[in-house]
Formats: sequence, structure tokens, C-alpha cells
Amino acid sequence: MTSDKELIQAALVGEKSALEDLIKRHQDWVFNIALAFTGNHQDAADLSQEVLIKAITKLSNFKGNSEFRTWLYRIIKNHFLNLKRNEKAMLSFEAFAAGLDHTPNTSLPEEYQGVEQGLLVKEAKLSCMKGMLLCLTPEQRLVYIIGELLELPDTIGSDIMEISRANFRIKLHRVKKDLYSFMQEKCGLINKQNPCRCAKKTAGFIRQGYVDPVHLHFQKNTLATIDQVIGKKLEAYQEDMMEQYRALYQSHPFLKSPDLLDSIKDLLASEAVKDIFNLDGSNEN
Repeated sequence: MTSDKELIQAALVGEKSALEDLIKRHQDWVFNIALAFTGNHQDAADLSQEVLIKAITKLSNFKGNSEFRTWLYRIIKNHFLNLKRNEKAMLSFEAFAAGLDHTPNTSLPEEYQGVEQGLLVKEAKLSCMKGMLLCLTPEQRLVYIIGELLELPDTIGSDIMEISRANFRIKLHRVKKDLYSFMQEKCGLINKQNPCRCAKKTAGFIRQGYVDPVHLHFQKNTLATIDQVIGKKLEAYQEDMMEQYRALYQSHPFLKSPDLLDSIKDLLASEAVKDIFNLDGSNEN
């Protein structure tokens, strides 16, 4: 398989196909990070396109001192943390807990009997858990995604976040403690003493608009699960509470991204980008 560096070199001398192959290779990863960051399918698609466009226009800055994906993750970090819409997306654990408490425990109504109920309940679980991530600050979310969901080592995590390895480990420990302590107190997925059950909240989530029974945003076009694509083998019932909750998050679907290439091709056709990449058609395959 052609390496990232070879694709980049070819793209920078004007081979459109190389640039398109590079986008296709990494767009699923960008999209799934964006989905964990935003908890919203359309927002994740928009963010993915913005990040990939930034990566394209800055491609000549890649010097090969790290893996291309690490460099791409740093662009994701800089882009995500500078979003003005972050403030609107921010929740608090207290408000989230109150919302769960005020969502009644009911069975699914008859109108959804024709829908696979297991899928609806799973969608409710995924929606709820992704909502919990929105209770973290944007920086905390990224540290969690990098260090816990993707299980990148502190050498890479600190490079992406542009902080020391020790600081990255401290931040990761704190965010895991905050998130998993909240889940331990409220979530019934592992702590069976908690009354909250996904199956009982699903009807309420549908009424509130968090779950769309027609369009299942967190399960459509599933490629694998997160733990499968990062190559980790998890024990589902380890003693440590943090390990159990990490396993829950890493069992979330890893989705195929929307096809971003067509919209990005419009950018590639612009005169500015043609100048950057020498895309005058003389080097097309």
C-alpha cells in the first residue's frame, strides 16, 4: 500500500488522485473523532470537512517528523478548541443528571413496535453516553478521545495537545475520574444499583428529539467498533471501574463518514488551491 508520505509527495506535485486517496484514507478517523467531540452527526460531518480542508491547504507544512495522522490530529485539536460554537454545546454534569431524572421511565409505545426495539434502545444508550462527553470541557473531551478512546500513548497525546507528557497524564486521569464517577453514580449499565436504564428512557429520548427512530445516527454505516479499529483487546468485566466504562465507550460503533470528497473537490477546483498544489491537470493520471 502506498504510504501517507508518498501520497503527500505526489499530491504536492499535482496528482489529484493522490490527494483524494489521502482524504479517503483518513476521513473516517476524522469523522469519528468529530462525532465523539460533538455528539451530533451533522455537526461532525461539518467539522470533518473543515478539518480536512485545513489539512489540505497546510499539507506543504508537513515535514514528516511524526506520523501523518498525528499531524492531522494536531490540526483537529487546534480547530476544535478554537470553535466559537463550543460554548453553546457545553453542558454540566448537574444539568445532565437533572435531565435524566426528569425523563420518565416508560415502555416504548405501540407506534414503534414495527421498529427493531433493540436498535432504538442501543441508539438511546449511544446518545446518552455521547451526551455525557458534552459535560466535559472541549479540552477535556479531546484528551479523553485521544488518551482513552483511541488509547494513544502519552508520547503522542502530549505531542497532539502540545503539553508535557506528565501534564497529559494528569489531565487524562482527571477527566476519566470526573466522567466515570458521574457514570458510577447515575448510569445503570455497569452499576446495577442505579435505577437509570436505557430501555426505560428510550421513549422519553424519542419525545425529546435525542433519538430519531427513523434515522439512527449512531449506528448507520457501521464499519466496526472503536476497540476493533484501534486494535485493542478488551476484557469486558475487569475489576477496575474505569476499565469497565472505557470498554463501554470503546464498544461504540466506528462509523463510515459521509462522503466528503465531492464537496472537497469543489475546493480543489478553486484557483487558490490549484496554485498551492499545482493542480493544472498536467500531472493527472
